[in-house]
Amino acid sequence: MHNELKTIIEQAWENRALLQAPAVQQAVRQVVELVDKGELRTAEPVDPAKSEWKVNEWVKKAVILYFPIQPMRKMEAGELEWYDKMELKHGYGELGVRVVPQAVARYGAYIAPGAILMPSYVNIGAYVDTGTMVDTWATVGSCAQIGKHVHLSGGVGIGGVLEPVQAAPVIIEDSCFIGSRCIVVEGAHVCREAVLGSNTVITGSTHIIDVTGPEPVTYKGYVPPRSVVVPGSYRKQFPAGEYSVTCALIIGRRKESTDKKTSLNDALRDFGVSV
Repeated sequence: MHNELKTIIEQAWENRALLQAPAVQQAVRQVVELVDKGELRTAEPVDPAKSEWKVNEWVKKAVILYFPIQPMRKMEAGELEWYDKMELKHGYGELGVRVVPQAVARYGAYIAPGAILMPSYVNIGAYVDTGTMVDTWATVGSCAQIGKHVHLSGGVGIGGVLEPVQAAPVIIEDSCFIGSRCIVVEGAHVCREAVLGSNTVITGSTHIIDVTGPEPVTYKGYVPPRSVVVPGSYRKQFPAGEYSVTCALIIGRRKESTDKKTSLNDALRDFGVSV
């Protein structure tokens, strides 16, 4: 369906001089508009039941190519002034999105009907699905994929990724609860209905240790479905001595009896943990 656009984007990626052509600029803008409307995604689920996703590199390339063809301009809101290349997202009423004052989303980010943006920031290429709340001072980085009915609590930092183009963006699947001040970056993948306790840090190299069985099981950059995760540490030997290294601990699985919209404290209380 989008093969012609893909061909133009790939050619422009290899030869930036082509960006001078109006037809190429139009193709880049068309891709970003489709991303803005949710009709194209920088990453998309292939098999949701298995949490399998694919990265659409050519779409990410179009987002990157959008920057050099956009002119810098002054933007004003009363006494406030900005100077940038990117338009802001508009028309939230028609989109069915609740946006509290001071929330900002860039054009090229898809915000689904029923989503709520508290004072927060959503960057270009991101996808925020229906029923999700982006809470106060939370940030959703470029190309991050946020599922349905997710709660990104206050101060959460969801990392962005544009380059390298083959790198996977951060993925937060449906019905996850991401506690206050959590950081999820470097293409980390948090599977459906997982709960991250406050201040949990998940990077592409963070040790995510399942301590629920007789032996620890370690993941990196991946939180299995329905996991309940809290901050932790483990001891590691360095040339200068042994020190504690930050990790994340999977302390249990979210119970079927626990409502998906329950508070973080309720979810953690099942395992005798308060964060």
